[in-house]
Amino acid sequence: MQQHHPHSHTPRERAPAAEPRGHSGTIRPLDGFTVGVTAARRADELGALLKRRGAAVLHAPALRIVPLSDDDQLLAATRQLIERAPDVVVATTAIGFRGWVAAADGWGLGEALLETLGKAQVLARGPKVRGAIRAAGLTEEWSPQSESMAEVLQHLLDSGVDGRRIALQLHGEPLPGFIDTLRAGGAQVVEIPVYRWMPPEDVTPLDRLIDAVLCRGVDALTFTSAPAAASLLARAAERGEEEDLLAALRAEVLPACVGPVTALPLQARDVPARHPERYRLGPLVQLLCNELPARTRPLPVAGRTLEIRGHGVVVDDELRLVPPAGMALLRALARRPGWVVSRGELLRTLPGAGRDEHAVETAMARLRSALGHPKLIQTVVKRGYRLALDPAMDGQKYAG
Repeated sequence: MQQHHPHSHTPRERAPAAEPRGHSGTIRPLDGFTVGVTAARRADELGALLKRRGAAVLHAPALRIVPLSDDDQLLAATRQLIERAPDVVVATTAIGFRGWVAAADGWGLGEALLETLGKAQVLARGPKVRGAIRAAGLTEEWSPQSESMAEVLQHLLDSGVDGRRIALQLHGEPLPGFIDTLRAGGAQVVEIPVYRWMPPEDVTPLDRLIDAVLCRGVDALTFTSAPAAASLLARAAERGEEEDLLAALRAEVLPACVGPVTALPLQARDVPARHPERYRLGPLVQLLCNELPARTRPLPVAGRTLEIRGHGVVVDDELRLVPPAGMALLRALARRPGWVVSRGELLRTLPGAGRDEHAVETAMARLRSALGHPKLIQTVVKRGYRLALDPAMDGQKYAG
């Protein structure tokens, strides 16, 4: 397998943005930011939510889902339950429960499965799965208010699990703590893998996403399942770049997970993954809407307000999209706003610029054009360039 080296990537490589060069009007919270999506399931829904708030989206499924009807593990677990009925069934997701029943129908086991489940105590994690249980002609005995697996676990322990046979419908994420606690309490746990994760057949999109993370070409990376996070790390390790990926996620690229279980593979590698209080896609997107803009600091430059985002700049209330070379120059100037930065230093920030300082002048001209306000950047003869920081900010240290 061909090995990749982080220094070979093009810095700040980004997805093509759908916005025009200038976007007047109210700035949306994710305008100018790029978000990576690793989900296989519900990726379209998550991507639409992000784009609606202005983000450019890079989608690369870190996993593929084995079709239920082709899954030998699910067939074996279903037969095992029918042969020896459980005392308790824990249903965790509506799509998983419906898919399980449909797959059993396809195998000619649907009626026997429903008869078996009808004799057990059925627990539903939340209202959606409760609806799926009732649609199958069954009735749940209990459902938590919080939709939390922790509350389900506590209910089982309070009810007593010693000697009981518990069927647990997995929902695509490992639940080792949940299962280990039940077994420690004396329960026999039968795991029902209603959808199973496998590595993607085509890793090209995932490799492109890893390249973008290494180059800081995305501002945030989203995860909706723990296996997706583990798969991304595994692919980076295959390329010899796991430590570089982890460094990016610990520093500049925001890792955002739908919930705490999803974050476990990242937290185990000391990556400070963030997750919303409610484990849903909407709150996940809102987390990004709050955190990404908060990472920028508006600068008063030449009588205007300048806010540098991932692949664009907000000038007053106008989004200006800037090419990668221009963003590299602008970030170098913004590290010391108001200070002169030499052409040689700026040249070192340009992707693939070689040693010709003329490349700086060309990229700077394009940057000024993209910003729409040439006076934001001043040329200092024989010395370099500087952001035209307003006098009130002169002498103040910029920590952005």
